[in-house]
Amino acid sequence: MTTESSAYSPGLEGIIAGVSSISSIDTERNVLAYRGYNVADLCDHASFEEVAYLLLFGELPNLAELAKFTARLVEEQEAPGYVYETVRLLPPDSEPMDWLKVAIAALALSDPDPHNNTHEANSGRAIRLTAVLPSILANGWRILHGLDPLSAPHGLTHAARFLWLMTGESPDQYFEKVLNTTLILYAEHGFNASTFAARVTVSTLSDLYSGVVSAIGTLKGPLHGGANEEVMRMLLEIGEPENTESWLRKRLTKTPENPRPRIMGFGHREYKRGDQRAQIVRRYTRELAERTGQTKWTAIADILEQTMLRDKGLHPNLDFPVSPAYYMMGLPIPLYTPIFVLSRVVGWSAHIIEQLDDNRLIRPTNLYNGPAIRPFVPIESRSCASEG
Repeated sequence: MTTESSAYSPGLEGIIAGVSSISSIDTERNVLAYRGYNVADLCDHASFEEVAYLLLFGELPNLAELAKFTARLVEEQEAPGYVYETVRLLPPDSEPMDWLKVAIAALALSDPDPHNNTHEANSGRAIRLTAVLPSILANGWRILHGLDPLSAPHGLTHAARFLWLMTGESPDQYFEKVLNTTLILYAEHGFNASTFAARVTVSTLSDLYSGVVSAIGTLKGPLHGGANEEVMRMLLEIGEPENTESWLRKRLTKTPENPRPRIMGFGHREYKRGDQRAQIVRRYTRELAERTGQTKWTAIADILEQTMLRDKGLHPNLDFPVSPAYYMMGLPIPLYTPIFVLSRVVGWSAHIIEQLDDNRLIRPTNLYNGPAIRPFVPIESRSCASEG
């Protein structure tokens, strides 16, 4: 029996699931704004730390507020030793998004006031998670690759600290600038799948850490955060610019093994006229290609962009230019989605706090399309299903 309803929308597309003051997407003008500020202006003029403050507290900080916030991030940047010992016990080939969930769940056990779900307490947890994630991610990667964890010098930006922890050396300033920009752009994006998962989790009055773990599990999927890793694997598979068109034609051909051809890094449910974030990162990616002598990646990307727009009407999304940018900066491909977490934890936390400040359990209904009500048959009277 199938129940029909005009209110049903597969994937909840177009369904309003809540009210938020954190970000907005103007699809007509192609503008993403955080608390009313165009992300293009934030990328040009602000640090990730300023944007984190904006998302968590509603306004851009003044000098004194930023200094206090930055000092708090420094205070909270080291993970408890037992978190690293927990990671050390995991299989060396564990996927980063999986061991990151374990590490954050373990971190929750050291919360000094775990049952306090007030706005102030959750703001403190948001700062703690934002501060400590670069250390957990970089040092977790080091531990699982047989290296010792490091402690970064004080005075580094959020982006620079992560890059320093990965290598133990001062990062290239342009690399730091690129990473700062991508962290700003990844920080928040409305009721996306992972943010919605976080809000659903805490709507039960669960805690912020549980909401973030739920979000990480959701972000892991290649149709959400995992797309950035798949983009770079695609570029590596293509290999050279002259292979691009033939590779793309083959990949877009429907086969029994590939009934719904999909090219990762293209298209977005919110953006039909192009992703503003991708346009911002694109110029940095091209500059990186010139600086590092790896121009073949942008040459391949240009052909893919032109062909996909011409043949499919699809524009690249943020993941498309970010992937080669991270690759040219020497960052390991399995860390691309976890780097997304370093940034999006701020947006998740802002939404979790907003949800809990005016909470109602998120419990949608569904349309039933199973059998109609039928009589119960005792087991001795039931025939085998295979007998019809």
